[in-house]
Amino acid sequence: MKPPSNLPAVKILPSLLAADPGHLAGACQAVLAAGADGLHLDIMDGHFVPNLSFGPDVVRMARTVTPGLYRHVHLMVTRPDELAAAFMDAGAQTLLFHVEARTEIRPLIAHIRTRGVVPGLVLNPETPADAVRPFLGDIDEVLLMSVHPGFGGQSFMKEVLPKIAEIHALAPGLPISVDGGVTLESATWCAAQGANYLIAGTSLFRSPTMAGDIITMRDACRAAYPKP
Repeated sequence: MKPPSNLPAVKILPSLLAADPGHLAGACQAVLAAGADGLHLDIMDGHFVPNLSFGPDVVRMARTVTPGLYRHVHLMVTRPDELAAAFMDAGAQTLLFHVEARTEIRPLIAHIRTRGVVPGLVLNPETPADAVRPFLGDIDEVLLMSVHPGFGGQSFMKEVLPKIAEIHALAPGLPISVDGGVTLESATWCAAQGANYLIAGTSLFRSPTMAGDIITMRDACRAAYPKP
């Protein structure tokens, strides 16, 4: 059964951070073959978070190897204004940065939009929904971290669920994504509060049945999503 046409689309985006770092091109191809709605790429600068991950070349690789796979890029960096252009040049199609970052938020949102890229904001687990409230009319997505950013494989923080519901109530048509500890169970919890983009790393990349798990997760989240 198809979801009602007035409900936001539910999308499942595997996170490349959880893939084997020695076989990233193959991981991108596996995500495409599994029928995912896109590929999530976490960019870490070793300053905003205590880790380093991918640079623009990995985004460019994903664009080259799997041109039909949507590229959803999350900047976990202190100065996203200094790095945004490089990642958009490399092929980011959505570019998200943190409200906690050291940057002027509205000018960067406008710059991203002028490049034809979808702008979005990210909130850490402890950051209240009020931090993003002034910008809800300026962005096309809000991402809520459900773990502390910087490392994969952490457990989902249930404390984030009320924040999902709060932002969904403030902006019912705005896509809400959740990243961190997302499994079939926690994805369904998030969808029930109003999240419709679920970013899953370890639970999908360590599964021998990624394609089936994506279908199951997508269907479960569609069923759980709040009806108008």
